[in-house]
Amino acid sequence: MERNIVHLDLDSFFVSVERLLNSELNDRPVLIGGTSDRGVVASCSYEARQFGIHSAMPMKLARQLCPEAIVVKGDYDRYALYSRTVTELISEQAPVVEKASIDEHYLDLTGMDKYFGCWKWTRELRQKIMRETGLPISFGLAVNKTVSKIATGEGKPFGEMQVVSGKEKEFLAPLSIRKIPMVGARTYTQLRNMGIARVSTLQQMDVRTMERVMGVNGVTIWKKANGLDDAPVVPYSERKSVSKETTFDKDTIDMELLKRTLTAMVDELAFDLRKENKLTSCLTVKIRYSNFETFTRQIKISYTASERVLTEQALALFHKLYSRRMLIRLVGVRFSDLVTGSYQIDLFNDAITDLNLSRAMDGIRMRYGSHSIKKAIIL
Repeated sequence: MERNIVHLDLDSFFVSVERLLNSELNDRPVLIGGTSDRGVVASCSYEARQFGIHSAMPMKLARQLCPEAIVVKGDYDRYALYSRTVTELISEQAPVVEKASIDEHYLDLTGMDKYFGCWKWTRELRQKIMRETGLPISFGLAVNKTVSKIATGEGKPFGEMQVVSGKEKEFLAPLSIRKIPMVGARTYTQLRNMGIARVSTLQQMDVRTMERVMGVNGVTIWKKANGLDDAPVVPYSERKSVSKETTFDKDTIDMELLKRTLTAMVDELAFDLRKENKLTSCLTVKIRYSNFETFTRQIKISYTASERVLTEQALALFHKLYSRRMLIRLVGVRFSDLVTGSYQIDLFNDAITDLNLSRAMDGIRMRYGSHSIKKAIIL
C-alpha cells in the first residue's frame, strides 16, 4: 500500500505566538531570545531573516545586522501551552501522530486516501488549526518523512505542497544539499569539498563511495537524497519524567563528593533531555540519610535542558534540603513536567559560548557514547 505522510510545521512559531498577543509586532523584524548582548537568537521573523539573521546567532550580531529589529525575551511556558493546543487539534483528527518538536508533527494517513483524499483532508486540517489557534502553519505531503519535511520547507511560509509518488527524485534534484535532513555545517563542508552542491549530484554518486567516505551516515544521506526513507511515524506520547539516583558504598558527609555526584547526574540527565528533544520545568532533589529517612524538595523553573541552569538549581535545592548534618546514604535528581522542544540550552539566558560548548560536547557524546567526555568538575 502506498504511504501518505504529512509533515506539519508552525511558521516562525515563537514569533507567531508573540504576534497573537501584540499586533504591533506584525510585519516587523522580530527577534526572540536573550535580550543582552551575550544572549542567543532562539527564533526570528521572516522579516528579520531577510537581513541574514537565523536562530542560534549571537543577539549582538543580529542587532548589528538589523538595528530596527524588536527583541522579545519570550516565554517558553506560553509556547508550550500553544504547542499542546495544536497537538490536541491534530490528534483529534489524525489516526497516527508523531510530535517531532514543539512546532512540528508527522502524520501517517496511509489508507485514508481511498475514503477522504489525503490532500483535501490535510488542507482542511490546516485551515482548522489556523482558525482555532490563529497560528500560521505549513505542510508537505509525500510518501515518506524525509520528502514531506523538505516539501514543507520549500512551501514555507504559509504554504502547502504535495510531492506525487514517483516524483521524489525529480523534486529533490535541483535543491541545495543543505535541504537534506542530517546535513549540518560539518557535513555540508565535507560534501562541498567532494564537489557536491546540489542534490542531483548526490543522487548520481555511487552509494558505496558515500559509505567509504562518510560511513553509515553517508549511506543514510544518499538514501534521503534519492527520496528513500522507510522510517515509521511513531505515535506521539509524552515521557513524564527522567531521574537518577546514587547510593554510596559508604555513607558520607563529604560535600565535595556530594556536589560532584549531583552535578554528574544532572549533566547526564540534561544530555538525555537534549538527545530526546525534551525540556523540563520541574526539578526535584532527593536525599536519604544513614537511618533511611528520605526527604525531597522540588522547584518549578522555566522550561530548559541546560545543564548549567539545572546544576545551579539542583545544588541550591540540596543546600536547602540538607539540614540535619547526618551521614547521607543516597542522593537523587528527577526532572518532570517534560515537553518536546528542539533547543539544546536555556533558550533565553545562555550565552553563545554556552551554546557552542554544549553542542560540541553533545556531538562527541552522540558519536562516541554518553561517557566519552565529561566536565573536569565531575571527575
